[in-house]
Amino acid sequence: MSRARDSDDTSDVTLSVDGEWYVARDEETGIASQGETRAEALANLAEALELHEQPVPEGEDVDDPSSAPWL
Repeated sequence: MSRARDSDDTSDVTLSVDGEWYVARDEETGIASQGETRAEALANLAEALELHEQPVPEGEDVDDPSSAPWL
């Protein structure tokens, strides 16, 4: 279960370049995102982390992750 981050929370973020894309990765969670600029990659990572921390509403079906085509 994910824990909500406090505004004072800091974690290590790795920024790298892969071709024409900047890749931002949160080392604590392993969540990564990308963008055409550093700022865009970091903003996308922030959004991904926020979505990751949202709980699934009770009664909502969650697909079995093993059914995802990319796994």
